[in-house]
Amino acid sequence: MLNVPPHAFPAPSSQQRVAAGGRAKVPLKPGRSLMDWIRLTKSGKDLTGLKGRVIEVTEDELAKHNKKEDCWICIRGFVYNVTPYMEYHPGGEDELMKAAGADGTDLFDQVHRWVNYESMLKECLVGRMAVKPIAAPKEFSSPLSEEKKQLNGMLPEKKVLGASAKDLTPSYDWFQTDSLITVVIYTKQKDMNAELVIVDCQDKQLRGEIIVDDYSYLVQVDLDRAVQEDITVNIVEKVGKVEIILKKKDNIHWKMLGQPLESHNTFIKRTDRGLFYRKCKLVSKTEVTHDTKLLCLMLPKSTHLHVPTGQHVYLKQIVAGTEVVKPYTPVLPFLPLDFKETPHHDGAHIYLMIKIYSCGLFTQALDHLQIGDYISVSNPEGNFKKSQIQTSEDLFLLAAGTGFTPMVKLLNFALTEVNCLRTVKLIFFNKTEDDILWRNQLEQLALKDERFEVQFVLSEPTKDWVGKQGKISSSLLSEFVKRSRKDFKVLICICGPTPFTEQGVQCLKDLGYSQEEIHAFTA
Repeated sequence: MLNVPPHAFPAPSSQQRVAAGGRAKVPLKPGRSLMDWIRLTKSGKDLTGLKGRVIEVTEDELAKHNKKEDCWICIRGFVYNVTPYMEYHPGGEDELMKAAGADGTDLFDQVHRWVNYESMLKECLVGRMAVKPIAAPKEFSSPLSEEKKQLNGMLPEKKVLGASAKDLTPSYDWFQTDSLITVVIYTKQKDMNAELVIVDCQDKQLRGEIIVDDYSYLVQVDLDRAVQEDITVNIVEKVGKVEIILKKKDNIHWKMLGQPLESHNTFIKRTDRGLFYRKCKLVSKTEVTHDTKLLCLMLPKSTHLHVPTGQHVYLKQIVAGTEVVKPYTPVLPFLPLDFKETPHHDGAHIYLMIKIYSCGLFTQALDHLQIGDYISVSNPEGNFKKSQIQTSEDLFLLAAGTGFTPMVKLLNFALTEVNCLRTVKLIFFNKTEDDILWRNQLEQLALKDERFEVQFVLSEPTKDWVGKQGKISSSLLSEFVKRSRKDFKVLICICGPTPFTEQGVQCLKDLGYSQEEIHAFTA
């Protein structure tokens, strides 16, 4: 699903995970952590080799710098000398060498698009390409003047995915009363729901995004006048209509909705849409285990955001003067022990279960946040589909440490909303008993719902431990991962440190499970 490079999180054993499709990390030498890189960039050392000059780089000149000891890479028209960064790159030198002496924009977007490379590599900037700059993402391709003409209308034809898709392209309109502004988005989707609608209104700028499968439609306008902080979002699911209701600060007639921004009225692939962040307030921090805490972040009143099951968000903080980003999968405040009252998640709060590493630059910064402090939170990302659970009879969840986080919402959804499931089993791997997250809640849940079973496996148990011990293996999985019936459809989700996940996936394949039956959340 998404490769998660650990620029922001040097702890090699980190188990915070996002979705599948990642690569293995490469152990860094001592003195090559993120903090060491930040210190080097602030040391005043000439990292470009150009003594402070910024130059124009031709394609021929770029191509000459294609060796480990002399490596230049172009990203979006800017050229960086990444030679000094080689030993600090958590993905290893070979990953960087794939783009040596060439345009690495596409490769970067595949695995790092959420990383602020301008901040990480600002001291390595050689200059701009002398040729025509790399084309900006599609949403920036049309002139602003054209956008103004389209402010109340349909999407320009050239921005549609194709002639056959024109009828499926969302559109919008707006109207007003004395006190309200209502923006209506016609999504043309019959299964629209709150998780597919993301709305923010900050400093007079309205941003409304509609998710349509792998595509994104955006309304983004600098409003004509000020509005009140709180917004209302109404979704008419059966007809796919979304209403964004804003309260005017002054009961004055607006002559126009406002000035369109660059990405306004565009319908493009989600991967081509840049990440959007809003600042959320830390309202509580509670201890889960000796080294793991549950953070509750409150969204702004002017934000409508529901993180879908199996998806993650990015947290962004300035650490030691450098912007650092790390992915986390939101959880619930507690497990659904009483199915008549599902956990309260009204969209106003985001809960994150975070393991604090003693040598972890980012998690230490999070741990030092005080109640009332703010942190930037991105839009959700990920490709897990609920339909994967809705078509299964048996669901197995394999988690190690804080690889448990994506399983929380999966458990809630599976046990409260999926009737076809016969078996839901969690095999939870940890080092010691003290490391088990929400053990009491999981045991209570197993007593409450006969479909659910939990098995704890410890790799470093005390002599008093009477449960299962060991590490993930084919023999251990063959004991617990079994179809209820031969013809039953099964889904196996796995999340944990990279070696755990890779070994687990291989063991499952060795046991005869297909790739389609396995969903890995990996970094």
